[in-house]
Amino acid sequence: MYNLLISLGVGLAITLGVKFFGFAFWQGIIPGSIAFVGLFIVLARRTVTRVQALMGSIQKEFQGQPTSQKEAQARVDRAIKMLEGGLVYEKWQFGVGPEIHSQIGMLKYMKKDLDGAQVHFAKSSPRNYMAKAMEGALHYQRKDFSKMKASFESAVVSGKKEPLMWAVYAWCLVQNKEKDEALRVLGRGVEANPSDEKLKNSLAALQNDKKLKMKPYEPMWWQFGLETPPPQMLGGGGGGGRRVQFNPRR
Repeated sequence: MYNLLISLGVGLAITLGVKFFGFAFWQGIIPGSIAFVGLFIVLARRTVTRVQALMGSIQKEFQGQPTSQKEAQARVDRAIKMLEGGLVYEKWQFGVGPEIHSQIGMLKYMKKDLDGAQVHFAKSSPRNYMAKAMEGALHYQRKDFSKMKASFESAVVSGKKEPLMWAVYAWCLVQNKEKDEALRVLGRGVEANPSDEKLKNSLAALQNDKKLKMKPYEPMWWQFGLETPPPQMLGGGGGGGRRVQFNPRR
């Protein structure tokens, strides 16, 4: 936002400056517009570069296997604080804030701070399908099934090529005794991913009145915290590590 306002101000100043020197107002529009676009691109790139550097630092926090659950928790806490510091950039560039809120929400969710996660998920990017799916899982745990479905529908729109999104959605529906709806969700998932064997097998299992097993979707499945991981997973920080991803959009 600040980048846009600064660029608009400079562009307008140049346009008015041209008029001040005796030229027609329209003659200043072209140089003013060029200055506006050029400066906005430069400022946007500068902001994105700074945010990418922040994300790189956070990624380093999760490199290597933690030696204990306490250390894993400390890493998450440090990453959350770093991300919260990065929220200063949301006033500078469109799209930055929702992405950072998505990352904070996911980390808070994985450390079982559901209240904190919900606050950030409400401000998260609808394009971050993992954040929206976790939001859906959060609403499932709180038995708010209408919001659960809305969040999962957002997740499978932006993440339609990610089998896990469809599987988690269906799993929650099955647990809520909505088998027919779960079958429709898996059917949509197979239609969107016709070559994915995991989704095909999940759909076939449910059609044959068998349990919907999530083992094929490990280790990412454990990050949703809807089932208890095996003991060997608990000692390693919670299921395959935590990834922080940032895809800047200008």
